[in-house]
Amino acid sequence: MSRKQMIKVTLIASLFFLALGGWCLHLRIHPPVKDADHLIPFISGILSVFCLPLLFWHKRTVALAYVLNGFLVIIGTVTMAHFSIVHFQGPVTLANILLMTTLADIAVLWAKFGLGKALFDLEFLKSETDAVSKGRFFRYPHMGWWWVHLVGIAAIYTFGNLFWK
Repeated sequence: MSRKQMIKVTLIASLFFLALGGWCLHLRIHPPVKDADHLIPFISGILSVFCLPLLFWHKRTVALAYVLNGFLVIIGTVTMAHFSIVHFQGPVTLANILLMTTLADIAVLWAKFGLGKALFDLEFLKSETDAVSKGRFFRYPHMGWWWVHLVGIAAIYTFGNLFWK
């Protein structure tokens, strides 16, 4: 097994265990049998735990896995931020924001995104001396593409929440 393959196996295993841990926490906190709204994290967890590692494993499906992983992270970020805002109690202090919101869960999600990005970049890395890809920052697969989608989906979600009641 080459060094690159060993790194890939380690990253996929890390992605699997991170997703499994997050999914198990969601099942404990938000059981899908209690509320239909809990189906979103349940299905996202199934995709993250079982589908993403398999998609990242095969070179021809790495780009699909990267996009799916990124959108699952964005959806999780937006919905957990909304959950924190709706259920926030107490004064707005740094300690309350850090410890009484879903900020820690969102940080774990972005670690999952980082693993997916590392797997994507590793698959298309020709040599370790490759230069960082150039091009327009807001075009796929650059990070700007993800920021545009995060802001856009958050805005659509917010407008939907405000005007669709």
